[in-house]
Amino acid sequence: MGGKTELEPKVNTLLYLQVASPDEEEAGKVYKSRIADIEDDILYIEVPLEENTGRLKRLFLGDELSAYFLTEGGIKNYFNSHVIGFRDDVVKLVAIRKPDPDSIRKIQRRSFLRVPAVLELAVKLANQIRFLAYTDDIGGGGISFITDPRWALKPGDVMECWLLIPFKNGTIEHAFFKPEVVRVKKLESGRQQIMAKFIEISDSERQKIIRYCFERQLEFRKR
Repeated sequence: MGGKTELEPKVNTLLYLQVASPDEEEAGKVYKSRIADIEDDILYIEVPLEENTGRLKRLFLGDELSAYFLTEGGIKNYFNSHVIGFRDDVVKLVAIRKPDPDSIRKIQRRSFLRVPAVLELAVKLANQIRFLAYTDDIGGGGISFITDPRWALKPGDVMECWLLIPFKNGTIEHAFFKPEVVRVKKLESGRQQIMAKFIEISDSERQKIIRYCFERQLEFRKR
């Protein structure tokens, strides 16, 4: 028992978090939070603050987190988690999945839940132009997709998108969201890759995407 319980984060432990984002600058920011309560497999944490500016970081259901806490001798213990809910106490608390002690590592593994996936995406631009594209990868915080350069997209552009999601059990769902273009990359094939982060998405739509990502991850593990 000894070794494992020391590794588990406890109430009042400080957590240092990074939040998955297709925007590399955003994904690199470190936020600080404190564990306020622990229940079964849930950690309730305070709303994180950005270390440098003291600004609060608003988290959304499904946001993926790369976290660490310190133990004796300043050792960093890393784990991955995601937001599963919220609780209003005296202050608002964010519920995140408690890590399995076996998954806590002394070395950082930045493996946010983003999976390679070729899915059909219907896109509508602000000028009402519509086109079909195919995703390159998807995750709980954003997507990237490949498209024709004639759609002159640039960082900051906001789109409306409908993603076709086929689940393992044979059902097909649509997820609607509004993403903002973060980066545009010209590909050797002459096409372009658009990286975008979700700026408007309902919890139920985000959950569909996360469910698909988990199903895909299980598939990769079985190979």
